[in-house]
Amino acid sequence: MSRPQGGRRAPRKPLDPARKAAFDVLRAVSERDAYANLVLPALLRERHVAGRDAAFATELAYGACRALGLLDAVIVHAANRPLDRIDPVLLDLLRLGTYQLLRTRVDAHAAVDTTVEQAAIEFDTARAGFVNGTLRTIAARDEQSWVAELAPAADADPVGHIAFTHAHPRWIGQAFADALGAEAAELGALLASDDDRPQVHLAARPGVITASELAQAADGEVGRFSPYAVYLSGGDPGQLDAVRDGSAQVQDEGSQLVARALTLAPLDGTDGRWLDLCAGPGGKASLLAAIAVESGARLTAVEPTPHRAELVEQAVRGLDVEVLRVDGRETGLPPASFDRVLVDAPCTGLGALRRRPEARWRRQPGDVPALAKLQKQLLAAAIALTRDGGIVMYATCSPHLAETVGVVADALRRQPVRAIDTRPLFDAGSTPMTGLGPGPHVQLWPHRHGTDAMFAAALKVER
Repeated sequence: MSRPQGGRRAPRKPLDPARKAAFDVLRAVSERDAYANLVLPALLRERHVAGRDAAFATELAYGACRALGLLDAVIVHAANRPLDRIDPVLLDLLRLGTYQLLRTRVDAHAAVDTTVEQAAIEFDTARAGFVNGTLRTIAARDEQSWVAELAPAADADPVGHIAFTHAHPRWIGQAFADALGAEAAELGALLASDDDRPQVHLAARPGVITASELAQAADGEVGRFSPYAVYLSGGDPGQLDAVRDGSAQVQDEGSQLVARALTLAPLDGTDGRWLDLCAGPGGKASLLAAIAVESGARLTAVEPTPHRAELVEQAVRGLDVEVLRVDGRETGLPPASFDRVLVDAPCTGLGALRRRPEARWRRQPGDVPALAKLQKQLLAAAIALTRDGGIVMYATCSPHLAETVGVVADALRRQPVRAIDTRPLFDAGSTPMTGLGPGPHVQLWPHRHGTDAMFAAALKVER
């Protein structure tokens, strides 16, 4: 580094706006358990970071959050000390620098020097030297070389090897492999899809605008499977007129298919009373309510959390929907009073990891039992609220067997329901939908269908 005349050190250069935004996101995630996809857009707007700088900040922040376990393993090895002996601020700086070295085309000198400079600003020369030495050790090898040394052996632990290679906790890799079953060879492709930037999907509100009209207005492409879906290639969907005026909403195509499947399931007798038992934040409720108008039905939506109930009310504005702020397990609604009921239960969200960069490291195996218990309770409550001959659709945005087939098996054993083949209810669009699983339930996959990994099971009540 050059020095000014007189031998004094040149002023330290702080991180540029893009790297600083990414670093601040990492700090927010580490310190406050913040959500990167909420923190970063606000920071970029507040600091007027746009264009290529915004794209670079997004790549660094989201990429480092996704790759956290891999980055930490490399840092521990290169620094020759455990994570708990590295200052948390230094650790996030090291993560930022390591991600640039291993997973971007940033010049190694730039990645190291900018990180070391910031370490000196945040701390002192000694700890900046520690960062410098660690990053230079990391920079001496590429990601493939580090993975080859640090990953579990492929022959002894194939799932662990694939999970480490794709920067996932092993327990999630195992859960996905279990859910894939006979197709477990697709595990690598599935984990890789979690690092893909998900395409933005819109849902056209039935009776207001068609998918073709929305695609033309939004400069998008009509979806493959849902008759309401439109794919966007880029841009901010919140700025679209159709989204602003409520004639369309941002909604993953898999979620659209779940809501639509409930309306297509064959039932006996009347069909005018529909219920969304876990309605927040309102996407499926909005679509169901619009379809209900065309079908002559009326939707009731249940959401206990005040903020999420407000989101439901906003989502269904202009539609005849009763929103109840009560617990789905104890609604106070009359038993056996609904024809169709959706239970889109709270879950681990493992099926939407590509949308939540830090989620794969935040979730723990211990989260599953409590959620599975809640899911069973909600499904039992839904069945009690459904009349004889009616339909209950159980859905989760997680493929974990304990949250999917395990919950359904419990209901089939304990409740007066029969599973019906859910696959035809999804494969009902203009484009054939394959790879839905062996049935009778449906499991969507991002690497197969381009959707979140939604699970759905249609149950017919037979008292």
